[in-house]
Amino acid sequence: MISEIWALTIREVKKWIREPILVFMMIIQPVIWLGLFGQAFNLTGLVQIPLSNLPPEITQQIGVIFNQTIGSIFGGTLDYFTYMAAGMLSVVILFTSMFSGMSVVWDRRFGFLNKLLVAPIARGSIVMAKVTSSVIRGLFQVALVFSIAFAFGLKAGNAFNVLDLLGVFAGLFLLSLGLSSFFIALTIRIKSWEAHMAVINLLNLPLMFASSALFPINMMPDWLQSIAKVNPISYASDLVRAFILHSSSVGLDVSRIALNFEVLIAFAVIFSFIGIVLAERGLRKG
Repeated sequence: MISEIWALTIREVKKWIREPILVFMMIIQPVIWLGLFGQAFNLTGLVQIPLSNLPPEITQQIGVIFNQTIGSIFGGTLDYFTYMAAGMLSVVILFTSMFSGMSVVWDRRFGFLNKLLVAPIARGSIVMAKVTSSVIRGLFQVALVFSIAFAFGLKAGNAFNVLDLLGVFAGLFLLSLGLSSFFIALTIRIKSWEAHMAVINLLNLPLMFASSALFPINMMPDWLQSIAKVNPISYASDLVRAFILHSSSVGLDVSRIALNFEVLIAFAVIFSFIGIVLAERGLRKG
């Protein structure tokens, strides 16, 4: 079964690489968010305090209090772009996972899926190959967007290192695994291309905005906070920020990281199992 998954995964990756326009379209939207929304919407610059007529010692104290307040709101950083760019990595995974089911649509339309269904291979291999290729594409695009974010001005903590980077990709891997399984199973079950696009358009904005990817949860209305606190994108974004923003003076919040990993592992395991079961049943029905 492993060889079957590997062969089908290689096919999916090759098909993706041979269509560079797909890579471009998947990356351009997060880049637009980083370059336009992230740079133009400067939340930390909205508050302008006139300090020119105050004594220097009072000005310094006000500056310290202001920086502490902003830092507590945005997870330890004074720069909203850095806060948003770290959360945008989870959004990249969301976008990639949502469109991962399109390969199922095209395989069904061109008859390749029917050939796989009559081949002497496990149906689970078909699903796992789709999920694996989606995870590979998602992590690859995260690496590109992360590099672009640094070019645009993302400011990592002075303690950020290779192990933290591995922690970032581990968390995003779990998020991608759960989301890809869910959306691929959804595509196999609903079958219609039009219905698939309708579901994507229905879910993408609520999942993105009802999370801490772009705004802190404590700045949201109470009813929206309840949704954001169960959204796996919130936990992935919080985990990414914990690794990227920590400094040598503060250090990593181990309990916070452990909680985020626990939630993401549970999400990946549960949704992968549900997604694969639903997808296999959908394939049996043709």
